[in-house]
Amino acid sequence: MYPQRPYVLIEVANTHGGDITYLNDLMERFALFQGAYGMKFQPLSPDTLATPDFSWYSVYQELFFTPEQWASILQKAHTTKEVWIDIFDVYGVQIVRENLSLIHGIKFQSSVLFNEEVISELSQIDLSHCSLILNIAAQPLETIEQRIESLKSRLQPKTIYLEIGFQAYPTELADSGLSKMKALQERFNFPLVFADHLEGSSTDSMVLPLLAWQQGASILEKHVMLSDRETKYDHFSSMTPGQFEALDQTLERYAAAAQAPFINPREEDYLAKTVMIPVLKTPKSAGDLIHPPSDIFYRRSGKEGLTLTEIQALQHQHQVLASDKSSLDTVTSDNFRPARIGAIVACRMKSSRLKSKAILPIGALTSVEFCLNRVLRFESLDAVILASSTTEEDAVLSQHTHDPSVAFFRGDPEDVMKRYIDVCDAHQLDVIVRITADMPFVDNAVFQHLLSAHFESGADYTVGEDAAIGVNLEIFNTACLKRIKQYFPSADYSEYMTWYFQNNPEYVRINRVALPEIFVRNYRLTLDYEEDLAMLNAVESALAPENPHYTLEDVIHFLDAHPEVAGMNSHLSLRYKTDQSLIDLLNDKTKIRP
Repeated sequence: MYPQRPYVLIEVANTHGGDITYLNDLMERFALFQGAYGMKFQPLSPDTLATPDFSWYSVYQELFFTPEQWASILQKAHTTKEVWIDIFDVYGVQIVRENLSLIHGIKFQSSVLFNEEVISELSQIDLSHCSLILNIAAQPLETIEQRIESLKSRLQPKTIYLEIGFQAYPTELADSGLSKMKALQERFNFPLVFADHLEGSSTDSMVLPLLAWQQGASILEKHVMLSDRETKYDHFSSMTPGQFEALDQTLERYAAAAQAPFINPREEDYLAKTVMIPVLKTPKSAGDLIHPPSDIFYRRSGKEGLTLTEIQALQHQHQVLASDKSSLDTVTSDNFRPARIGAIVACRMKSSRLKSKAILPIGALTSVEFCLNRVLRFESLDAVILASSTTEEDAVLSQHTHDPSVAFFRGDPEDVMKRYIDVCDAHQLDVIVRITADMPFVDNAVFQHLLSAHFESGADYTVGEDAAIGVNLEIFNTACLKRIKQYFPSADYSEYMTWYFQNNPEYVRINRVALPEIFVRNYRLTLDYEEDLAMLNAVESALAPENPHYTLEDVIHFLDAHPEVAGMNSHLSLRYKTDQSLIDLLNDKTKIRP
C-alpha cells in the first residue's frame, strides 16, 4: 500500500479543438483542484509535426495556437497548477523555451523518444528544474533502459518518470498496461506515471487509477473535457468536471483510509466487544500465580479483564494475585501486587553422617555462613531467613547468621513444612526459594534463571533439571505450600519436602526447567561427609585467593580442569536417590489421598 495521495496530472490534450474560449473555460472549471495537481498541454504546429499530405494535417492546423496565445494559456494555468508540456515537435520546444519559468515538467510520447530534432533542440535548454515523463508504450525493457540513459545524460532533468498507457480507439482494459508495473518496478528505480485511456464515463475509468496507485504509481494522468458543450477531439477517454470530481473524492477517501493508524478506535471498540478474554476456571488464592494451561479458559465476559499477554507481563514483573478470586472471574491489573520473595535456608545441628556440619569450616567461614554469604548475592529477594528448630542444640545457629540482614527463625523441630509456613507468615512471603545450608555453592545465576521461569510460567513449583548435586534450587508459592499442608496435618517426612510437591502433579503446577549447560554436571557440591568437606575446601583454597567473589561458573570451570578434585567425593551418593526402600516409602507417605 502507498499511503500518500497520488499526484494527478490533468491532461487537456486537444479537447479544446482549437477554441481558445473552450480552453479558458476548461481551465477555470478545473481551477478549484489545487495542491497535488498538474495540468498538461500539447502545443503543436502542423508544419513541424506533419507534412501536408498527412491525413490529420488539417486537424493540426485547426488545433494550432500562436506563441502569444500559449503564453497567456500557460500563465493562467500556472496560477492554480503546475504546468506540464507534452512535446511532439520543435514548436513544442519553442513554447517551453519561451515560457521556461512557468514549466514544471515535460513529457515525451513513446513516438518522440527517438526524435533527434526535438531532443537536440531541448538539449540546448536548461531543464535542471524540470521533471521528464517518458511514455514507454510498445518499447521493450532493453530499449527503455537505453533511452533513459541517453535522455538523462543529454537533457539532465530534475527527475525522470516512466509512463504506462497509450490511446487507442477504443482503449480496452487489457490495453491499460497495468501488467507492466511490476516489471518496471523490478527493473528500474524510477517513479511511475499511469495514464489510462478507458472510456471516461465507465466504472473502469474510476477503478483503474486506484489500482495503479495502490500498485505504486506516483502520478495519475486523466484526460478532461467540459460537459456543457461539444468536444470534437479526445473526448473518448476524457472525464467531465463532475466525473473528475467523483474520482478526486474517491482518491481522497482512499488516501485517508491508507493513512489511518494501524489500529483505529472503531477497530479497538470492535475487538473490545467481541474478544474472548481469560476467565478463571477455578478459585485462586491471594499470593497465587496464574498458570495459563490449567487456570484459565477464554470467554466473552461482561467484566473487564486482562489479556493473557497482559497477565504474563505482570507476572514477569514478579507480581502475584493480591486477593482471592472466584471461578469465572476475570483479572485486572488491580488484582495484582508485587510479590514478597524470600530465601529460606533450612539448617539443623543434628547430622548423623557428619557431626555439627553446619558449623564446620569452609575456608574462613562456617559452612552455614558460607551458604548464607552466597544467598545474600541473590537479586530480587525481600528477605533471607535462616530457619532452624526450637531444640536446644540448634540455638547456637543464631550466632551464625553471617549478616545482620539475615533473620533467624526457630520453628517446629519435626514438621519442616509447618516450619516453612510459619516463616512465610512471619515475613509475609509469597514466593520462596528453598535452600539447605549444606549447599555452599548456590548461585544467583541459577536462581535468576529459575525465578524468571517460575513467574513466566505461573507455576506453583519450579525446579531445575540435571544440575550438579548441591546446585539446584526449588522455588514455590506459599499459597501452594499451605494447600498441600492441609492434606498432611503432621508432615512426618517433610525433611524431604521435594516429594510433597513432585509426587502430587494433580495438585501442583510443576515447572521443570532445563538449566544452562554450564551447570549440568555430575559433580557433588554438597556437604554430608568428610570427603565433601575436603573437596569443598580444596575448591575454596584454589579460587578464593584470586577472586573472593568467585561464582558457581568459576567452580565448574575449575572442576572441569581438575578432575582429581572433582573425584575426591564422586564415589558418594544421595540416599534418597539410591535407597529404593526409602524412595518407596516417600512415594507412599507424601502422596495426597483426598
